[in-house]
Amino acid sequence: MKRALFGLLLLAAGFGGGWYFSRRAPAPAASPVRKALYYIDPMHPWYKSDKPGIAPDCNMPLVPVYEDDPAARKPSQPDHRTVLYYYDPQHPAYRSENPGLNPESGDELVPMYENDPSSFSPGTIQISTEKQQLIGVRTGVVEVASASRILRAVGKVTIDERRIHHVHSRTEGWIEKVHADYVGQPVKHGQLLLTLYSPELFATQQEYLLALRAREAMSGSSRPDDRAQMESLIAAARQRLEQWEVTPEQIASLERTRKPVRDLPFYSPHAGIVTARNAFPHQMAKPDLELYTIVDYSRVWVIADLYEYEASNVRPGMTATVISSYTRGRPVQARVTFVQPEVDPATRTIKVRLELDNPGLTLKPDMFVDVEFKLSSPARTMVPASAILDSGLRKRVFLDRGDGYFEPREVTTGETVGDRVVILRGLQPGDHIVVSGNFLIDSESQLKSGGQDPAPAAPAPSAPAPAEHRHD
Repeated sequence: MKRALFGLLLLAAGFGGGWYFSRRAPAPAASPVRKALYYIDPMHPWYKSDKPGIAPDCNMPLVPVYEDDPAARKPSQPDHRTVLYYYDPQHPAYRSENPGLNPESGDELVPMYENDPSSFSPGTIQISTEKQQLIGVRTGVVEVASASRILRAVGKVTIDERRIHHVHSRTEGWIEKVHADYVGQPVKHGQLLLTLYSPELFATQQEYLLALRAREAMSGSSRPDDRAQMESLIAAARQRLEQWEVTPEQIASLERTRKPVRDLPFYSPHAGIVTARNAFPHQMAKPDLELYTIVDYSRVWVIADLYEYEASNVRPGMTATVISSYTRGRPVQARVTFVQPEVDPATRTIKVRLELDNPGLTLKPDMFVDVEFKLSSPARTMVPASAILDSGLRKRVFLDRGDGYFEPREVTTGETVGDRVVILRGLQPGDHIVVSGNFLIDSESQLKSGGQDPAPAAPAPSAPAPAEHRHD
């Protein structure tokens, strides 16, 4: 019992001593309350807000920066971003090109930086990297380049109209013999075509011979008027022969032989192919009867049809290449000599005429050929054709602003050069644009903008962030 009583006394003394010393020991110091200076976007540290919340750029919770945070006491680094303008957060409609104070409210103006999400155009959306990979987004760079391309067209071989020759008799008569006696016969220059008996032409030859004999008979006359009169008669008879296309060689033979020719020969005025024949033996020939049509095929025309927007690139004097399956793909060089000044109402095309040599007469009239025009253009701003979204009324592209932001931009386009399109207005060389996957981006952009076309003609700053969000 004594031992038990003694243990109880020791236990009570221990509890009492502990209580006594605990009352005399100092209380632990309370944790100090940390004061948040502002809140930042962890992905975009330059974004600051006076209140906690969600960053509008990346939808991440804003992170507080406290007074005792060493980063808060570091001197700020110089900001090299381009300032678009300065605005009053309390009165967003007020803007200025220079920093300072709003003279009406006295509030300090806040800069709006280039590539700040708040400065992007309406319809700008942000897409995560994973989603970009899923929809196949690819980007490219706007370039300034000069390009050459091949403009292809279909052409048809036609006759050179300046190489068509018609053979007529200038006097009435009867055809005696025909030497060019079938259509398609090739003839040479000066080749005999037919012989013609003309009583009037025969009588004129006799008059010419009589005038020559009379001049010889009066050679000894002392009267100059008689000699002059005979000379005029000879000249008149010779002129009639020449007008009836009697050649100087035939007249010289007449003077030498002093015998009129009954059947006057007619020779081919040019080399070519007989394409029409109306000369038959013992047939009467009149001046209005076309005896032969002779066409020279050694040089031909090719008429190519070009669409309206293509014809503006073709000018007289340009060279082109003509390829025909009949020539086994061997190209032949041609030259543009004429561009028709009107549009064919049936085909909506403009006809372009080319001239080319036809060695071996390989190109036949009405034969179809391929025509290739090599076009070269000066250096111009170009983008891939896949980057252009054409809604019918407007054409736009999507700019890659970085950090997953894609901004719509309206553009004005020029001609198409191969797989690229010339940009006349709306983009600058070096801009990053979307070249693949832009249809899905456009769908999301239109959903964000309420189904309206969001692309402005030029980058326009949108309304700044709410008053509690500041972009320093």
